[in-house]
Amino acid sequence: MSTREIIGKLTKQESVIPIEKNKISNTFAVHIPSPLASYYTRFSQINKPNSVLLITSSPVSFENILRATSKINKENNLKLEGAKSEISFAKGKYSGIRLKGIEQFSDIESIQKLYQKEGFELAKDAKIKQDTNMMIRINKFFHIINEEEGIYHSPNNNDRYYITIPKHINWDEFIDLTKDIKNNVSVTGFDVAKGIFYDNEGITEMIRIVKPDLTLEMVREIKEKFLDRLS
Repeated sequence: MSTREIIGKLTKQESVIPIEKNKISNTFAVHIPSPLASYYTRFSQINKPNSVLLITSSPVSFENILRATSKINKENNLKLEGAKSEISFAKGKYSGIRLKGIEQFSDIESIQKLYQKEGFELAKDAKIKQDTNMMIRINKFFHIINEEEGIYHSPNNNDRYYITIPKHINWDEFIDLTKDIKNNVSVTGFDVAKGIFYDNEGITEMIRIVKPDLTLEMVREIKEKFLDRLS
């Protein structure tokens, strides 16, 4: 099966960790632990960040993030993956750059400076608490393999699948639906987020499922329950 690269958006609610050291003074940056970290330990990745959000003082375009990230990688022998992000919590709504591929927390300050050099203005620190709950929206590229009708798999992460659903649901509907499904399937301990894929045929509504040692059989059961509830 061939890998497909597609643009899309993911929306999720996560408890994030403010980055207080190894950054430019008085700038706003947060760490999003892996969704699997709650099953192992949220603090197992002491030296290697999962996802880092560099918050900017004003919204930035996906195009500019991709262009700058490509240039930064080429000139500095890095392997950063840049995406457009937006976070919402009690203090308001902020835009920024979501980065994967940072090797260690001590690299964050130098990477911030590289993006500043490319014209990105970083936001001032918002001083949030540990494990602040945020709504996170990310525009990014997805690398997926079509396992079967309506089920996609990440070739880079065996614990990550995507299922397509027939219609749009808002966030409150998604939360209620997810709670119901988690109480009515044999699969336990899985994390979900809602999103969309963009392609030349339009928008496809999807749900991301993450769980340690997730199997296709588990995903089929979860998908069938979602489709049943949405029919």
